Amino acid sequence: MNYMSGKHSPRQTILIADDSEMNRSILTDMLGDEYEIMEAENGIEAVSILQKYGNSISLLLLDIVMPEMDGFGVLAVMNKNRWIEDIPVIMISAESASVHVERAYELGVTDFISRPFDALILHRRVVNTILLYAKQKRLIDLVADQIYEKEQQSSLMVDILSHIVEFRNGESGLHVLHIRTLTELLLKHLAQKDSRYQLPRSQVSLICTASALHDIGKIAVSSEILNKPGRLTDEEFATMKTHTLIGASMLEDLPVHQGEPLIKIAYEICRWHHERYDGRGYPDGLKGDDIPISAQIVALADVYDALTSERVYKKAFSHETAVQMILEGQCGQFNPLLMECLKEVEGILEEELRTNTQAKVSQRQMKNVAEELLRHEELSASERTLQLLEHERMKYSFFADMSQEIQFEYTAAPPMVTLSVYGAKKLGMEEIIMDPHNNDKVVEMIGRDNLDIISRALHNTTPEQPVIKQDHEIKIKGQKRWMRTVGRAMWSADEPPRYMGAIGKTTDIHDERLRIDALVQMASHDPLTGLYNHNYAKERIKERMELISKGKFALAIIDLDHFKDANDNYGHMFGDHVLIYMTEQLRRCIRSGDIAARVGGDEFLIFLEYKDDVVMAIDRIFHSLAGHYEDFKISVSMGVARTEIVGKDYDTLFHAADQALYAVKRAGRGQFRFYDDTMKEMLSVISPIDGSEDKFVSER
Repeated sequence: MNYMSGKHSPRQTILIADDSEMNRSILTDMLGDEYEIMEAENGIEAVSILQKYGNSISLLLLDIVMPEMDGFGVLAVMNKNRWIEDIPVIMISAESASVHVERAYELGVTDFISRPFDALILHRRVVNTILLYAKQKRLIDLVADQIYEKEQQSSLMVDILSHIVEFRNGESGLHVLHIRTLTELLLKHLAQKDSRYQLPRSQVSLICTASALHDIGKIAVSSEILNKPGRLTDEEFATMKTHTLIGASMLEDLPVHQGEPLIKIAYEICRWHHERYDGRGYPDGLKGDDIPISAQIVALADVYDALTSERVYKKAFSHETAVQMILEGQCGQFNPLLMECLKEVEGILEEELRTNTQAKVSQRQMKNVAEELLRHEELSASERTLQLLEHERMKYSFFADMSQEIQFEYTAAPPMVTLSVYGAKKLGMEEIIMDPHNNDKVVEMIGRDNLDIISRALHNTTPEQPVIKQDHEIKIKGQKRWMRTVGRAMWSADEPPRYMGAIGKTTDIHDERLRIDALVQMASHDPLTGLYNHNYAKERIKERMELISKGKFALAIIDLDHFKDANDNYGHMFGDHVLIYMTEQLRRCIRSGDIAARVGGDEFLIFLEYKDDVVMAIDRIFHSLAGHYEDFKISVSMGVARTEIVGKDYDTLFHAADQALYAVKRAGRGQFRFYDDTMKEMLSVISPIDGSEDKFVSER
């Protein structure tokens, strides 16, 4: 029973981490009537429970000496994750040496009690510690709520003022949101291009917020001019231009908050967002970098949104037309760096504007949820947070189970992976895995190389592009399966950002991968022999010659002599068996790096690299292919062409080997011959070939 609020609330939870079941039992007997008790028999288990339940644990009673991870190890993890700030720790141990006590306090414990202990003293210290932290949490939550409320009110007032201007100007209610989105996008890309503009995130946030006030001076311009459907007269345009000075003056004359950075930036934007880089803007004719970068970026954002939005005096231009008009200088001169940024973001601009619009809607929905919760006075700020977190956890678990995805969260310090319930069950692993890179089960399942590849990919991301995708094999219950891992690296808000870990999911793509592999096999291999087909072999050969530009290669075309007799005398099924036998012989007599293919019918090719005497290699292959299949005598004819003689154009090389083979067949078959220049003229008369490889095959 919690008497602090005078109302009934759930019992608070104490985690007891001690490897002695007897000690845990004694402590549970002492405290179990007033508190919910959770138990951990080692440090790893304690960290797992802390990771899972977080601030719902009100106190940790921690032993020093435990297997797998001792109490000091648990404290180190709690410090790295800053759990120690929210969860008080009382260390209970027989290790009462001053060095242990001092180290425990340095690591953030609230109290230290030596065993054996007095039950009354232990109880009093536990109650006092929980009460103290409860008061601190309420104060922190109260201050946090007040800060949040103040920030929300400030942002709300900016939105209200800017929307008043939009309403009078007949502009879309999305104009301010678009300006903010475009401003932020351009600022981020500008920072990547020039170190002068690598602004801290707080400064970027201020510029984006202040951008909403860029046209506040239009409050003083008459509606007749603002909403005139036709072209403005010179006098009317002169009046319209005064909105820059009026807006700046309104901010300058504020009786309070003059020193606030937001007011200073808003002043720059209001006054100078119509200046142009070549000095032909207004009101002061500033030129180049004399114009503050905040005003330069808002100016570009304002022009783009004005072009792509419908106004009383114009129709909306398409995104492509608007970008082209800006880049061609039809809307005034802008900073060349900003033009480069616009080109870089051109492809994602429309999607960013659409996505941020939806985010705004979601933000309003979340605000409504928060306001509904605030109406229930019995809920403290921390309890509201816990309820929202529990709601999100339920959704997360439900969708993870339904989608059958292995969802995970990885923290870099300490190195730890948290798996979804479905994921842990699917992999046969614990939900919490400490130091996964050195966990034997993880390494055996995923493989050291795959772990390193995924880890490097995540580390090489940036806050702007944090997502990676990797296909890899893992071993589940002794069987390898293809999986696809999609991860999002998590980066801190520090400058420079610090890699903190990742979230992601792994899905089973094994059946899909097998189907794709089967299709690739069908497209690239001969169905009868399993060798490459000619088209696929041709591409591999061309790649090999291009990759090894200084290598020496030979291409041999092999024809099975008298194969027609096998089909005529024994039947086509027997002929197929002869071709399969021929393939087996071919595989045995070539090296692993050589390329073998079935060209078609009873013809094959071999492509090999050589360094010295290629004649010996061809002679060995030729004689290895001779023999018998059952009663049928195997005899082959071979024509060979070398890149040293004809060069590395594939079609020329193939045609030369074809000519050499034709010369062998004219001479009586059962031999091999290398192409040489003496065949050119003779064979062009005897066997004119038009370059069609299909014709070459069918003529035989």
